[in-house]
Amino acid sequence: MAKLVSNTYGDALFELALEENRLDSMNEEVLAVAEAIRENPDLTGVMNHPKIDKEDKVKLIEDIFKGRVSDELVGLMRLIVEKDHYREILEVFTYFTDKVKEYRNIGTAYVTSAMELSDGQKAAVEKRLLETTKYVKFEMHYEVDAGLIGGMVIRIGDRVVDSSIKTKLYNLTRDLSKIQLKVGECAP
Repeated sequence: MAKLVSNTYGDALFELALEENRLDSMNEEVLAVAEAIRENPDLTGVMNHPKIDKEDKVKLIEDIFKGRVSDELVGLMRLIVEKDHYREILEVFTYFTDKVKEYRNIGTAYVTSAMELSDGQKAAVEKRLLETTKYVKFEMHYEVDAGLIGGMVIRIGDRVVDSSIKTKLYNLTRDLSKIQLKVGECAP
């Protein structure tokens, strides 16, 4: 359900922003509102409280955001509240910003390596990703996991390239155990 909600509202906002040639400004507004919501857990508590009337929640959204962000974004948030989907508002915003990145051919890559990569290595990874994908720019996120032993794991969307020593050892062990089973099965 949450995915359907985020896709429906996110697509509507994206189409509106695209139609009005306001993709970048709307994206900035959405990022700012999402950050404000994340930084104010009390607002989320009030908005999700079952005993507070919808009308009061809508008024609160308007009081906080009207005049600070576009009327279209305030209207979308009002609609989300009226339809009892406030719990999914951050997913809606994430979907929208992801859709804007995809439209602009900006990829998001998560790179996990066994040890900290130097700036030169990071630049080489990004350059290789730009050469081998459709993206013209990347938002790079780096993480260190010593458990990989060596190599790295790169995730872009739902695609994963795993060249870690840990995975290679696992695959080798699995393949060897299959061979041993086959040899054992042939024994009299």
